[in-house]
Amino acid sequence: MKHSTDRIRVSHAGNLPRPRYLDELIEGGKNRDGSHTGEYHKRLPKAVQEIVDKQIELGVDVVNDGEYAKAGSYGGYMQERVSGFSNVPADPNRKPKRAGTAERDRRLFPGFYASGLWYSGSGGPVRPGFATPGEVRNTNLRETRACTGPVKYTGQAAVAEDVKNLKAALAGKSGDVEGYVAALGPLSLGAGVNNQHYASEEEYMQAVADACREEYKAITDAGLIVQVDEPEFCTTWSFYPDWTVEDLRKYLTNAGDIINHALRGLPQDLVRFHTCWGSGHRPHVTDIELKDFADLILRINAQCYNVEAANVRHEHEWRVWKDVKLPDGKILMPGVISHATDLVEHPDVVKDRLVNYASVVGKENVATGTDCGIGSRVGHEEIVWAKLATMSEGARRASAELWGH
Repeated sequence: MKHSTDRIRVSHAGNLPRPRYLDELIEGGKNRDGSHTGEYHKRLPKAVQEIVDKQIELGVDVVNDGEYAKAGSYGGYMQERVSGFSNVPADPNRKPKRAGTAERDRRLFPGFYASGLWYSGSGGPVRPGFATPGEVRNTNLRETRACTGPVKYTGQAAVAEDVKNLKAALAGKSGDVEGYVAALGPLSLGAGVNNQHYASEEEYMQAVADACREEYKAITDAGLIVQVDEPEFCTTWSFYPDWTVEDLRKYLTNAGDIINHALRGLPQDLVRFHTCWGSGHRPHVTDIELKDFADLILRINAQCYNVEAANVRHEHEWRVWKDVKLPDGKILMPGVISHATDLVEHPDVVKDRLVNYASVVGKENVATGTDCGIGSRVGHEEIVWAKLATMSEGARRASAELWGH
């Protein structure tokens, strides 16, 4: 990723609204099988071209393909690109590896969780792929997902198509425009799944990382930026509600090694790392604080780091970077637009957030981001476009203040 040499560069963290001619084939995300049809793939290049053009029109410098190939499935797309996992009969004697994402919050707000007022999505109405309000997950499942064989990457043709579509959409664009593809992190792919094949958890997760690396390498080999999506770097704290901070730091140190195993040999200037506190529409008062693990984020072999900064539980944490030094050559991409609200931020709010970060890490080392993908998490595509536009305008105002032009 390019540094902000004369202005704050603009990007975002993930998915964007799909055009209706794609959405109709997957029933708004309810029917992922529709994305495997020849018609979906026939329409995909046009859709990617249009969303790239739309991002550039709205002032975005580092653009993506809208994550259209994922067809609304944040992690499921990757499960289709690897072998070694299968559904097995549930064993009541085998405990799950971890609790749910909201377990710490649930202990503090039992009435809220029992009331039917919460759901796992964020912002706006309920959307496909998210739990409905008050939904109680079935704990008496007959099947559960497990690793039952060698984990191997089988998505070579799929990622080649992703790369081809984005490269074609970028052809002839200004040299200032860069392209990125978001790809699932190894923790998000494998850490929550029981290993029934490998001799140890370490061996299992290294195999998961090896599989992820093939996808990452295909993206960087094409000269595109790979965004490693790893919200579990933040949300793991919630999975183990009895852990101490020291327990978490020990785990994340090892997790960083796993992610770096997946990134080995790849050019750091084509790698950015995204983590967040999850999209659940819930109190979030038990989120792990950034100060407790920011230094461990910087161990990831990426050039750019995207963290939530518009989230009202974490907006104040720009101050963390006064004490945790951003290494030379690195870029911090704070989320200055929230996915948790349909309110469109004022450009001066965006400006102030960016100026705060520039004051502690240097203006040339700051880029704009969103807290998470906003395509599926705010109420309407018009709001998405308004949020991207206000982010670009906020970056322009911050640049005017920081560079004096």
